[in-house]
This record gives sequence, C-alpha cells and structure tokens, in this order.
Amino acid sequence: MIDLWQHLTTRGKVLCLATLTAAVAAPLVADRYLLSVLILVFYFAYLGQAWNLLMGFAGQLSLGHALYLGLGAYTATALWTLFGIGPWIGVLIAIPVAAAAGMIVGWLGWRFAIEGVYFALLTIAFAEFTRIGFDHLQITGASAGMFLSVSSPGSDKWWNLGGGPLLYYYLALILAASATLLVARLRRSPLGYRWLAVREDPKAAQAAGIDIFRAKMIAMLISASMTAVGGVFYGFYYRNLFPSQVFDIGRSIEIIMAPIIGGLGTVFGPVVGAILLTPLGESLTALMQHFGINTPGAKSIFYGLTLMVIITLQPSGVWPWLARKLGLDRSRT
Repeated sequence: MIDLWQHLTTRGKVLCLATLTAAVAAPLVADRYLLSVLILVFYFAYLGQAWNLLMGFAGQLSLGHALYLGLGAYTATALWTLFGIGPWIGVLIAIPVAAAAGMIVGWLGWRFAIEGVYFALLTIAFAEFTRIGFDHLQITGASAGMFLSVSSPGSDKWWNLGGGPLLYYYLALILAASATLLVARLRRSPLGYRWLAVREDPKAAQAAGIDIFRAKMIAMLISASMTAVGGVFYGFYYRNLFPSQVFDIGRSIEIIMAPIIGGLGTVFGPVVGAILLTPLGESLTALMQHFGINTPGAKSIFYGLTLMVIITLQPSGVWPWLARKLGLDRSRT
C-alpha cells in the first residue's frame, strides 16, 4: 500500500481517495439497479486483476480463464448444496481445486514449450473440455444447471452469503480493493520484476538466471486461485450455475476486456477498464430490453467494437493515457 501510494502524485492521491470514499458511500444514494451495476464493476475489476497478473505481468495469454471461474463456482456451490458446507470453507477448497487445474494447464503448456497463440488455444480447450464434462455430471445438475435454495436452513444468513445486494456490494468492493493492493505489491516485488523480465525477453531472463518455468507457474497459480474466489462470488450472487454459461469462452472474454481496455500490465488498468466498460455494457442491455430488441451476441459485438476503438486510439490502454494527461501517477502504472 505504501509503495503504491508513493507512486501517485498529489492529484492522483486525491482522486484515489475521492473514488474510494464515493464507492464506500454509494449505497446511501444508489438505487437497487445502480447498486447491481456497481457490484459488476467491482467484480470485473477483481477478475481483471487476476488475469492481469498472468498476461499483463508474466506475458502468458490465457483465453480460457472461465475454467477457474467455473471450478471455483461449482466447487463452493456443490459443497453448500450437497453437504451444507458454507462458502467461507468452500472457498478454501475451491482455491486449491482451481490452482491444481492451473498447474496442469501450465505444466502441459510450458513444459512442452507451447507458447503464444498455441498456449491460448490450450487454455480454451481445457475450459471447453470441462464444460462438456459438467454438462454430463449429474451430481451438479448436468446441463440443467445447479440452483442454490433460498429456503434451506441458514441460507439467508450473511455468513452463508445469503444477504441482500448491500452485502455483495461491499464484498465486491473489498475484493476489488484487495486485489489492486496485491497486484501493486507484487508488481514492485522481486517476483514481479522476474515476471516482467520473462514477459519482455524470455531468453535474456533465462540467461540472467531466472527460472522461467517457475515464474510462469507462480503467476498461473496466483491468477487461477484469485479467479476461483471470483467464481465463488459468482455462484452465490446469482445462485444458479449452468456449464454453458460459466465455462463459455464468452465468460473468458468478459474477464479479459477490462485489463486490455484499461491498460495491460498496469495496476489501475483493470479498475479503469471495468469502470468504463461495465456500465456501458449494462446500459446497452437495458436499452435493448426497453425497446424489445433480442439480438444474441449484441454485447459481445459491442465489446469487440469498443476494443477496436481503444486499441486504435490508445494501444497501451486508457489508464496510461489518463495518468499522463492528468498527471496522476509518476510511473503511469
């Protein structure tokens, strides 16, 4: 936290404190719909930080991060539905499950020198294989989905994540803020510098004595674990899971959009990207519903067009440009 604070200019510190204060106080004035949009903003900022660690810092492109989201969601919700084990214990089990999956993907990819677009295809394949598996797994409802009961004993208690929107709002805010602080800490750590060396020039990093495989695996394990926590949040917030939704590549695309638009490899990029992109996407959905328009994939098309515009105008993302124009960050990260 201290290191992150030192790299902000006075204007950046004021804006950071104002934004955090506004976020904490927002439920006092926000209606239920606005609160739900803000929950999604924090949620995607958190997931964006998780993916940013792997791609933005370590330079490893994963297009199948829905794998870890889905495993986290299904693990915790299945434990609650089948055995009555609460989410606070369920998340402790979901994390190693997702981390193990990430370790398998990473080991198969990097041990056999699968890099770049081929590694990205490998991550998509694992997410798709898992989706097919859960489509036929009867214990979790198969393709019919899994639903969390709202009438079971203890399901309405806050410690079982059974509270209303206010609980999920502050939980999402804590997740996003904690992830940002963690990313800032890792970015300036020896491990973070090793990731950057691997991202910029793997051969030079190896020549300098960096264990490239180990550095990549640590990034994968942290990223997968963080994404699994987001999956637990997803499962209990929506209270229903379908393999075709949670493991879909479209879910992975949603995860990666905020850091790409905000600024890959930066600390605040995923947050800025989520603040910009999520309200626009939800506004588009609301407008389509208002006018009775039912166009499958409209949000994906919108995200694609937005990405094209941002890449054309600001290839490094919105945050570096914003920090430079407004003088917010000395290092522009």
